[in-house]
Amino acid sequence: MDPLTLTTAYEILRSPLDQVLGRLSAALAPLVPHLGAAELSTHCAHSPFKRTGATDGLTTADLAPLLATGVPGEPWEGTARLGGRPRTVLAVTSDATARRSLLVLVREDGAAPAGPDERALAQGLWNLVTAHLDRFAVEAMPGALARSRTAADTRARVTAELTTAHAAALSGLLSVLRSGSLDDTAARAAATELAATALVEAHATRRQDREIAEEPAGGAFGRLADQLRPMLRHSPVRLELGPPDENRSLPADVAHAARSIVRSLLLIALDQEGLSRVHVGWQLTKDELLAAVRDDGPGALASCELGAGTVRDRLDVLGGRLEIEAVPNWGTTMTAVLPLASPAPQVEAAHPLASLGERETEVLRHLALGHRNRRIAGELHISESTVKFHVANILGKLGVASRGEAAALFHAAA
Repeated sequence: MDPLTLTTAYEILRSPLDQVLGRLSAALAPLVPHLGAAELSTHCAHSPFKRTGATDGLTTADLAPLLATGVPGEPWEGTARLGGRPRTVLAVTSDATARRSLLVLVREDGAAPAGPDERALAQGLWNLVTAHLDRFAVEAMPGALARSRTAADTRARVTAELTTAHAAALSGLLSVLRSGSLDDTAARAAATELAATALVEAHATRRQDREIAEEPAGGAFGRLADQLRPMLRHSPVRLELGPPDENRSLPADVAHAARSIVRSLLLIALDQEGLSRVHVGWQLTKDELLAAVRDDGPGALASCELGAGTVRDRLDVLGGRLEIEAVPNWGTTMTAVLPLASPAPQVEAAHPLASLGERETEVLRHLALGHRNRRIAGELHISESTVKFHVANILGKLGVASRGEAAALFHAAA
């Protein structure tokens, strides 16, 4: 690969998360000229749809058909209906993660098609970006998990409210149109068709959003099983799996956290002597997901031996708890109890980084790297006085007295 391409990829991946799409668009612009870019990242529960440049009017519903029909590894160029009119696009689909992601470059009408090298570069960079961003969701680090869960809840609530309002308005309009009170039959028929189509699209958009923000329990457990099998491939310990009896939908953040926690608990169990088997099972109650790891070891594990670590931090963010039942000579059962609904606000803020805004988090990331104010200002394209303002806010919110202590908290959560 060209060293310039590697440098470009590095600069894109090190960008603040809210600037990644813009940096990617700028990197591709000289090779594939375009007016704007949009993405639909189905692994991202809290902000799956993003856009930059001249993309006014684009919606999730516009991109969903391209995502469904796109072939990973084979960029497609042609005409698609976006924002209510036909647009020339280059659509790049990636399966670098468990769930597909789509990048759409909106081009000038009549633009010359991109060459095979340009398409291959766009595909490679999009694969890197999706794999990089997916890591934040898969690892479910406490700070990111808190921000993601809050954003997902807010987005789901707003989407539901807007869909309900639009559906009510359209239903009212349809009732008038169908009543026959209008004299112009042709106009009434056309308006009826438009209103009915809009109503269907509103419900489709909400359904699409739910599919992105949730995972069926069976599929979520299947992904966990695929992650666990390699961990015991060369081990004498036998892995037994107990998938959930129900296939209800789980919030995506709960599914990510549950998989990460179970992986950690399994490593703790495997560190004991005398194991011959370990059972991993999920059970759904009305309000909770019970993710259990049960072994046939010495039954000597105690709660204090698990430590604080990221297991308890993730549970704190979601308002969950860890239950341990150890029976000498019979084994230990460790059960992570995860509420399916969001915890109360004070529980969400249990992890100190959860109180920081997005820009404050980016400033803290630079502090953790040892950067001074001038460099931070240059990297984030803000003034040094703004950096000082953010640093003061960070120290206050985290309850620390120095930049070093703030950096230590960041590293502890990473």
